[in-house]
Amino acid sequence: LLEEHNFEITNLLHEKYVDLLRQYYYVGGMPEAVKKYVESGALKEVRRIQKEILKGYERDFSKHSPKEQIERIKMVWKSIPSQLFKDNKKFIYGALRQGSRAKDFEIAIEWLVDSGLLYKVPRCTKPALPLDIYEDFSVFKLYLLDIGLLGAMVNVDPAQILINNQIFSEYKGGMTEEYVLQEMKSRNISPIYYHKTDDSRLELDFVIQYKGKLLPIEVKAEGNVRANSLMSLLKANPDLQAVRFSMLPYKKQEQLFCVPLYVV
Repeated sequence: LLEEHNFEITNLLHEKYVDLLRQYYYVGGMPEAVKKYVESGALKEVRRIQKEILKGYERDFSKHSPKEQIERIKMVWKSIPSQLFKDNKKFIYGALRQGSRAKDFEIAIEWLVDSGLLYKVPRCTKPALPLDIYEDFSVFKLYLLDIGLLGAMVNVDPAQILINNQIFSEYKGGMTEEYVLQEMKSRNISPIYYHKTDDSRLELDFVIQYKGKLLPIEVKAEGNVRANSLMSLLKANPDLQAVRFSMLPYKKQEQLFCVPLYVV
């Protein structure tokens, strides 16, 4: 039904899909974790497997990365959750070590990106095609390869993800962006940018090229979908269409497709 975009019926099953999506937020997509969850439903075992995978990656840093970069790679890796779980998700070098600058950690970041462990989403200075010519090389966000591993890194309790409660509110934005980004990556969507003006008046979570057109994407963790920036952009560009992902059922507005997160 989802693949057919049969939204009349999927909207009736909305709560069931949301429940399954929350399970995916916890389990993620690492094959061993998925297999264990399908076979047993044992959340503690899923977390143990995720922790083992994370330990394995850290062992690999020591084995395979340049010796002079090992500590810096570990610092970048461990900082990802705290960088994602703040309001401004832009990667801040100073959060790694006071006074740090790009040149101190560039090689470490590129090693993690080239290894497939992190995804780098640069800022584009203008939401216009072709996106690549508006890339700001100095400003970017970093995401983990898997949402389940992200939860394991910060020891998020299953109840905080599986049940819709407010304890999880600080993490929701970062976790939801992580989910949407990794799903786009799995579909080989490229390039992927985000956009923020210098005065912060306009902010778009993701901007992609889709079927030869610009497509702004807004990500909302729950059902609170007020988005002044996106609406003002659409108002100023009557031919532009955009997508908003949230926990609300599907709805088509004039320029905006409101799509449930589980459809991603």
